[in-house]
Amino acid sequence: MVMPTLYIVGTPIGNLEDISSRARQTLAGVDFILAEDTRVTKRLLERYQIQKPLISYHQHSQLQKVDDIVGLLKEGKNLALVSDAGTPGIADPGNELIEKAIEALGDRLNIVPIPGCSALAAAASIAGFPMDKFLFLGFPPIKKKRKKFFEEALNSKYPVILYESTHRILKTLSEMAAMRPEARVVVCHELTKKFEKTYRGRLDKVLEQLKGADLRGEFVVIVSTR
Repeated sequence: MVMPTLYIVGTPIGNLEDISSRARQTLAGVDFILAEDTRVTKRLLERYQIQKPLISYHQHSQLQKVDDIVGLLKEGKNLALVSDAGTPGIADPGNELIEKAIEALGDRLNIVPIPGCSALAAAASIAGFPMDKFLFLGFPPIKKKRKKFFEEALNSKYPVILYESTHRILKTLSEMAAMRPEARVVVCHELTKKFEKTYRGRLDKVLEQLKGADLRGEFVVIVSTR
């Protein structure tokens, strides 16, 4: 039997033109596409006239769903994993699936990355301060251990990148500003989308700017205390 392949495919973080020809070819060639939100992925596939069966896979997927996906690989099916935006396995459950697939099939499975967009890389490229070394912490905790999380970020000797949602961006910046108001920060809002905007400056000053802004969408925050 031909060895099955699980492709980890980077997709646009906003602008649908930001997809490689290799990613399109891969999505068109697999047996099934595993999608964080099938509605979001369907819009991308329709844009490029790709018709493939979609399977929902996200952070709330039950163990049975993972077993079913691994079962498809055991049958020799080729699968592509995509997230709603960016590169799977970064701040999403992609690596959990990869771990289970490796446990089940070992060296009888090909795992192939199809590089693409990443919000953290896009933000780092325009930060405006040294990014040869940085710390990525993903999303802050929603409730417990928030103070410890921000202390780690604000005491890092390297710039720190984190993600935040529209609902908690002001709360997150407020908590950090209370600790280190003078810290330098870059806040990228809705990267690559129509209303993309980047805020720069002291943490306390950027916070004041954002209080009067339309906060719908996703944020990437880079903070530096050096």
